[in-house]
Amino acid sequence: MAHIIVVGNEKGGSGKSTTSMHVATALVRMGHRVGALDLDLRQKSFARYVENRQAFLKRAGLDLPSPHYIDLPEVDAASLQAGENPFDARLSAAVAALEPNSDFIIIDCPGSHTRLSQVAHSLADTLVTPLNDSFVDFDLLARIDPETSKVKGPSIYSEMVWNARQLRAQAGLKPIDWMILRNRLGAQAMHNKKKVGSALEDLSRRIGFRVAPGFAERVIFRELFPRGLTVLDLRDTGVDQLNLSNVAARQEVRELMKELRLPGVTIDF
Repeated sequence: MAHIIVVGNEKGGSGKSTTSMHVATALVRMGHRVGALDLDLRQKSFARYVENRQAFLKRAGLDLPSPHYIDLPEVDAASLQAGENPFDARLSAAVAALEPNSDFIIIDCPGSHTRLSQVAHSLADTLVTPLNDSFVDFDLLARIDPETSKVKGPSIYSEMVWNARQLRAQAGLKPIDWMILRNRLGAQAMHNKKKVGSALEDLSRRIGFRVAPGFAERVIFRELFPRGLTVLDLRDTGVDQLNLSNVAARQEVRELMKELRLPGVTIDF
């Protein structure tokens, strides 16, 4: 069976699609077969990223490793079982279509609470939650005492992950390996950064996730989207000399892949 990686956070702008594309591209560049799904049926940023990649490679006459993306198939209402949710059926059909030819399936979830996102979280072997390093984003994970900055209890997104874990346990599946990715970390050890870090460590012990540094705020990540490229592709597209920021971005991707601890993956870039 394919190992399913779900990239989820109910808040938009946290870097889910950038994370999804870099993880998917890193895996295919290391020789793994990767399927890809985008459950944000309105914005489809991940889908657009892959589409941009295919268009750029065709224009440039390049053949770079790429994930195999498919849209969710439509389902005939007449084929549904009594009480079966059509979104459940569409996601199930998509995973079934990708699984025979995939070592990994990357599922990018929308920045909102949807039925598709709920079901995808219950399918996750690995869950990656990109989080902008602020208490605005942290509020989705837990409630904070405004005076002491102490964690009062889990919030809406953490509760959804808990429910997904319960469903997996009832089905006899292995637990979700949940990793919080701290994106847009400030370069300096500011007071707020330390407070967010302490709150994450406190919450991680309570509800069971790992914390890892993610991607810094870099122009390169925004510039690559229109061409569908990642920082791992730059040398193959005519960039002979990488500047310091590009080298640092590449290292961030490498560290992310190490922190994911995916089965059968040896980091070779």
